[in-house]
Amino acid sequence: MNQKIYIAGHKGMVGSAIWRRLEYIGYTNLVGRSSKELDLRNQAAVQELFTREKPDVVIDAAARVGGILANNTYPYQFLMENLQIQNNLIDAALQSAVQKFIFLGSSCIYPKMAPQPLREEYLLTGSLEPTNEWYAIAKIAGVKACEAIRKQYGKDFVSLMPTNLYGPFDNFDLHTSHVLPAMIRKFHEAMVNEKRTAVSEPVELWGSGTPMREFLHVDDLAEAVCFALENRLPEHLYNVGFGSDISIKELASLIQNIVSHKGQIHWDASKPDGTPRKWMDSSKLMKLGWKPSIDLEEGITKTYKWFLEHQKEVKEVRIEVKGNG
Repeated sequence: MNQKIYIAGHKGMVGSAIWRRLEYIGYTNLVGRSSKELDLRNQAAVQELFTREKPDVVIDAAARVGGILANNTYPYQFLMENLQIQNNLIDAALQSAVQKFIFLGSSCIYPKMAPQPLREEYLLTGSLEPTNEWYAIAKIAGVKACEAIRKQYGKDFVSLMPTNLYGPFDNFDLHTSHVLPAMIRKFHEAMVNEKRTAVSEPVELWGSGTPMREFLHVDDLAEAVCFALENRLPEHLYNVGFGSDISIKELASLIQNIVSHKGQIHWDASKPDGTPRKWMDSSKLMKLGWKPSIDLEEGITKTYKWFLEHQKEVKEVRIEVKGNG
């Protein structure tokens, strides 16, 4: 419990959940730096941190993230900045003799038309989804870098690939957010307008609503990270998912009911759907002992409650880089 653990991106949704979980179970020597304190794109600054702090464990929860719109608008930044962030962390960890490195990626690393559910061995067997291939290519490079270090140096570097995440401290900016938090905000603001004007307000959503998606509460991912921290996993890559998926139309209806929005939903089929289905096979990690515990309705209800309690911050912040430090 005294080992020094550096959590890169500890202010973001994922990093803060991991920090909370580690503190809760008794870890006492956690290290974090905000993006104002440390620019992870700066190799010299990252190496200086490792030289000074000498962490035993590094958890990489730092990334530039966003939904389809952000990925399409900033392809170069999503590729280059994620490469810079993870390469600096991985190499500094290797050079500093870090005992364990946990790299967090995304289910978008798998081919667009890969068989469902997605298995770890499907990596690099087909073309990627074009709307987020820039982010995916960066994350694939991180996975392979950790695998190479594990193979060449025998070090305990492991990659966890979570499915679509949501929860407290998510990004609710409609320009850069993922589908679930964007829906929460859209339905909430329409519901508020309905109450103010007594007129039913429709909500417009992207695509056809037919794609299938799997969602995992960020606290369940934090549990998976703790499991990887406390066990030497026999392989280099593990999926982390809930185990079932839902259509985007079903997700919209669920969120609409939780938020109490009464208006209609209009689907803009001219907008891209993204990958038809993303459902991950997480059986490798589950067989070792990790299991998710927060079902989707409970998780969305908790997330909406957090959103209501933090509306001022949500409205004022326009997030482009999350968890940069």
